[in-house]
Amino acid sequence: MKYRQLQRANIKVSEVSFGCMSLGINHTENQRLIHKAFDAGINYFDTADIYKNGFNEETVGKALKPIREQVVLATKVGNVPNDEERNWEWNPSKSYILGAVEKSLKRLDTDYIDIYQLHGGMIEDNWEETIEAFELLKGQGKIKHYGISSIRPNVIRRFATKANVVSNMIQYSLLDRRPEESALSVLSENNIGVMVRGGLATGSLAGKDSSNYLNYESQDVELLVNKLKSFSIEKMTLAQAALKWVLARREVTTVVVGVRTEAQLNDLLGVSSTPDLSEEEIGFLNQVLPPNFYTSHR
Repeated sequence: MKYRQLQRANIKVSEVSFGCMSLGINHTENQRLIHKAFDAGINYFDTADIYKNGFNEETVGKALKPIREQVVLATKVGNVPNDEERNWEWNPSKSYILGAVEKSLKRLDTDYIDIYQLHGGMIEDNWEETIEAFELLKGQGKIKHYGISSIRPNVIRRFATKANVVSNMIQYSLLDRRPEESALSVLSENNIGVMVRGGLATGSLAGKDSSNYLNYESQDVELLVNKLKSFSIEKMTLAQAALKWVLARREVTTVVVGVRTEAQLNDLLGVSSTPDLSEEEIGFLNQVLPPNFYTSHR
């Protein structure tokens, strides 16, 4: 396994990491997958309080209990969990965060959270109040660091320059190159870790389907996948090639990939042992489709 420095936190995290959202409801199976990932070198595990309305935190906490001190555990706050697991109410207030962290700590069965992330964010939020909550929790030792999980450039700029965030989780892939316009550079210039989600574009870049994605039509997706297959098939899997493209960016700290099955985990673990893409291959892939751009929240 290869590791990259999360600079503001002064810790190293595995270049590929375990997205826990996709885990099922069997504690034993979840523990088996998580421990296999850990044994292979993955040390960063990401969850959120809204995943399965808190159950995901519970099952992750059970699995990580024996190895808690050896991993970096991240969870998120800001969306109010509900039974429907959708249409969440947004609440980034200080009072809500201070109450929600206690519930997450209990579900995770831990005394502290390594990285507590604001799960979204809007420019209209009272961000000073949100930061005050995170700083208070740091002072109390309930969290070691805090970050955000946002794709909005205006929110990213605000937190990158006005807060002590150590990381930003952002969507980025061959089918979503919007962060290249400014977000990646802003985060890099401020030594903020880039935790990439969506590197496989909901499975489109793993061969799942070729449906429309963002502003790309299905034929665009199919074209890109076929080009990706043309040089990856003998050296690595389709998914590994897509993730290798993301990891070629020096700004990226880790790629967070959702894991539900052992086959998915094995594919993820193989990323570090496969050869890096050459500059020629990266340039080739960059030219297949015109990059997309953010149209709002700029």
